[in-house]
Amino acid sequence: MSKILILNGSPRKNGNTYNLALSFAKGAEKNNDVEIISIRDYNINPCVGCNRCFENDGNACVQNDDMNLIYEKMKEADIVVIASPVYFYGISAQLKALVDRFHTPMRNSFKTKKLGLLLVGAAKIPELFDSIITQYELVLKFFKLDDIGRVLVSGVRETSDLSENDSTRAYELGAKL
Repeated sequence: MSKILILNGSPRKNGNTYNLALSFAKGAEKNNDVEIISIRDYNINPCVGCNRCFENDGNACVQNDDMNLIYEKMKEADIVVIASPVYFYGISAQLKALVDRFHTPMRNSFKTKKLGLLLVGAAKIPELFDSIITQYELVLKFFKLDDIGRVLVSGVRETSDLSENDSTRAYELGAKL
């Protein structure tokens, strides 16, 4: 049984990204301990690039915000799943702020070995996910993580636009774990 942490980067409550993450979680929770963190519920400041975390005891960040809670959860997660809406061909600002805060030696204490990706975008262009996938693959390579898979959904604007097929693909990806 693995500990799976889903980082939901959507600022919307119960939106498409959350619903896709929830489908994944339902599939994964049959054999794993799964937690969805909706980043919008946390106060996470952007990284200020001071590099004090490289000098401070325990690699503590100078910012005293909710990122400390996320760090503790990351230390226990075997698998992390990134879930984000696509805004201007990138992940949400909320999620980007969190990801940038992993610029800390504390990340060496994370036991994560696998990473997954769930993306939802309104546009229908073929290149919609390209820039995010490039960054995702670089993270996989840099941290030597295994890719558990990806569910990429385009053409979804309203919450009711997420299809049963999209939810099923996310569920099945989770159930494989």
